[in-house]
Amino acid sequence: MSKRIFGIETEFGCMIEANQLSVSSEGVASVVRDHVFHELQLGISDIHYRDYGEPPGNGGFLFNGGRLYIDMGHLEYATPECVDLLSVVAYDKAIERLITHVTNELGLNEAVSFFKNNIDHFTGATFGCHENYQLRRDVPFYKVVIPALMPFFVTRQIYAGAGRVGGYEEILDFEDAQPGADAFRGFQISQRADHIVTEIYEWIQFSRAIINTRDEPLSDYTKYRRLHLLVGDTNMSEYATALKIGTTSLVLDLIERGHQPSNIALADPVGSLKDISRDQTMRWIVELETGETISAIDLQRKYLELAQKILKGQDDDTDWVLANWESVLNDLEQDWQSVRDRVDWAAKKWLLETFMEDEGLSWDDPWLESLDLEYHHLNPARSLYYELENQGQMVRLVTPEKTDAAIRNAPETTRAKARSAVMRYLFQNNMPCIVDWHQIYFTHEEPFEMEDPFQTYEAEVEGLLKRLRRQPRTIPARETQDRSQRRKPRRIRSQHVRAE
Repeated sequence: MSKRIFGIETEFGCMIEANQLSVSSEGVASVVRDHVFHELQLGISDIHYRDYGEPPGNGGFLFNGGRLYIDMGHLEYATPECVDLLSVVAYDKAIERLITHVTNELGLNEAVSFFKNNIDHFTGATFGCHENYQLRRDVPFYKVVIPALMPFFVTRQIYAGAGRVGGYEEILDFEDAQPGADAFRGFQISQRADHIVTEIYEWIQFSRAIINTRDEPLSDYTKYRRLHLLVGDTNMSEYATALKIGTTSLVLDLIERGHQPSNIALADPVGSLKDISRDQTMRWIVELETGETISAIDLQRKYLELAQKILKGQDDDTDWVLANWESVLNDLEQDWQSVRDRVDWAAKKWLLETFMEDEGLSWDDPWLESLDLEYHHLNPARSLYYELENQGQMVRLVTPEKTDAAIRNAPETTRAKARSAVMRYLFQNNMPCIVDWHQIYFTHEEPFEMEDPFQTYEAEVEGLLKRLRRQPRTIPARETQDRSQRRKPRRIRSQHVRAE
């Protein structure tokens, strides 16, 4: 695939077991964050306001190049900039291992559960999984990019969906989404479909769109645009994560080269998104603007066939995506159970239906909602997904060693490497700094600029560190400070209260 920056932002749900702790789920998330920055010392906490809702200490950048912070009361993590599929999978998985390690180290595993999913069955809240892709600025976004991507995103859920029990209805009323009653009983292939209320929109909160139009490139504005997506599900499957990122990147390659399937505009994208997710027959038929109908599988094949014709053979990642894109579509057409080792919704549906048959349950039994959630548990000892993985029933793409390395080390092929190197030096020498994706501010130097996310800035980093080493050190190095003077994270007191 073409050289492209991509990454994932994941919002994590947190649940406290009844009669266990006296703090809120947001308090627990804050304790985990503080432990990462101040005890494990895996990054630099913010010393400034990033936004109205992000005061100093709310989050910070990690030495692996990513960012960890609290957003709207929940823990959120953004991977560093990646250019290959295995890297983005490893950095996506790294945060799962880190959160589990922290809760174990704090003795919270019995009282606290973190989930990597998109829904709260009790409140109807949704947690996002936001994908980010770098685009060329010279490709018309509204005229070309959006129309070409819309049918793809609506139908991509057939292999990228995480699956859910039951339904939820959000009604867009005067640009404000209001919850409504939903009588759906059954299994959906997507968790986010019920929470998407419009096709395109600039702002995120309450008006969740299939394609977000906010223009915040976090790089050279004259060359790049960043595509920020709200429509995707949070995947536990490494394969599903790689395939959704890979297929999307290839479709963007086609668009940037001036190619797209013809006559595939949908009559009602938002309605089709929900219809596909809820279709119990799994035929997934959608209506086009022309009045014709087509299955989601065949619509995806139109993108696949064009990509095979134009892009095949350009590199290993491209060929992996093309081969597996074709394989999963063919398998879905024959028998959805044949993809349960790769696709989250299929694995979950198989588990739930097996349990229902054993226990004599129906889809409206609340027990199934609990099992739905347990699939996404981060703790391998409690996660249904990790139970399948431990049994060898899920396709793996990255080794535990690669995932562990991604906790502490930045990618070697993007500007994340430079950000990490400069951050480590400043941290070790106790030099206050303000870190952002494309800039680092510190002392009286000019900001260290990283506008090109494809560059590793090795020469620039080496020159900067040489200058800093020549400067007299006026502040004691961090490693010689009295440990008792460092900020310590709050400890959680065990109390008997109802869970949030």
